Amino acid sequence: MPNQNIVIDKANKYYPGGVHAVNNMSMEISEGEFVVFVGPSGCGKTTLLRMIAGLEDIHGGTISMGGRVLNDVAPKDRDMAMVFQNYALYPNMKVYDNIAFPLKMRKAKKVEIDAAVREVARKLDLEQLLERRPGALSGGQRQRVALARAMVRKPKLFLMDEPLSNLDAKLRVQMRREIVGLQSELGVTTIYVTHDQTEAMTMGDRIAVMRDGVLQQFDTPEVIYDRPANLFTAGFIGSPPMNVWPLGEGFPLPPGMTPPDRATHAGIRPEFIVPADEPDRQAVQMRVRGVERTGRETLVFLEREGLPDLAMAAGSDFDARPGDSMRVRLRTEALRFM
Repeated sequence: MPNQNIVIDKANKYYPGGVHAVNNMSMEISEGEFVVFVGPSGCGKTTLLRMIAGLEDIHGGTISMGGRVLNDVAPKDRDMAMVFQNYALYPNMKVYDNIAFPLKMRKAKKVEIDAAVREVARKLDLEQLLERRPGALSGGQRQRVALARAMVRKPKLFLMDEPLSNLDAKLRVQMRREIVGLQSELGVTTIYVTHDQTEAMTMGDRIAVMRDGVLQQFDTPEVIYDRPANLFTAGFIGSPPMNVWPLGEGFPLPPGMTPPDRATHAGIRPEFIVPADEPDRQAVQMRVRGVERTGRETLVFLEREGLPDLAMAAGSDFDARPGDSMRVRLRTEALRFM
């Protein structure tokens, strides 16, 4: 049996008015992989997901799974299950029947349906809720039911469109862990759409960063954070984002450090800017413009005429106040070029 890799080859999508929603998109997603599409609103991530699902036409290029081109295959014949932002549960059906619905549509035997529903309910801690209706459930419980309905089919591919965006912050963290754990246990290829970079960084085996329908970078969270491919990725991933400045206009490069030929900017993550001792020749004097304490760390925003503003990440006990003057040093081994 061939692998079930998803291959997107120069896929395009146009909308009326000349909108090029997905622009020559190419990537390959390995069987069993958890891939996150991330980017700002309107970047094309949900459109691409819907093209994979068959809910949007493809206007050029191909999308295939396991070597089978899907462009003209009906959604019901693609062996995929989709989880939506609004859960899309049937309000008049009990939880049991919501979960069982895809199997009933396939005309599975009653005994098989019952076994499958109870198995997935056990995995998602829904056994005590099977007789309730969606209106009697919390947001997190409704999301679990939506996941259960997708899982019960045992599809080859899960598609998730911002499934946690309606939940509060604490529940989102919990559900992130549950989804990642379930995906790892089941081994089903999963594509997950979000605009939340924290979700992307904590959930994905690989992340596809998108902007205006164009793929900016497709790599592991570690590579995307540490070695962003371009200015957009450097500015989008990380909170606060990477400090970036044009070569020749910001901080001088240390002797012997030569940027790549096509590089136009240098950048450094906030955690690689550190307070400096007085004798340090690489240090610069800057003024504290603002301070944000997050509990876990202290973010210090620095400025100096003639130099780019900097964001520095220090420990939670770091003492700084707006207006203070301080010397800082850039850990030059952490400089990146774009």
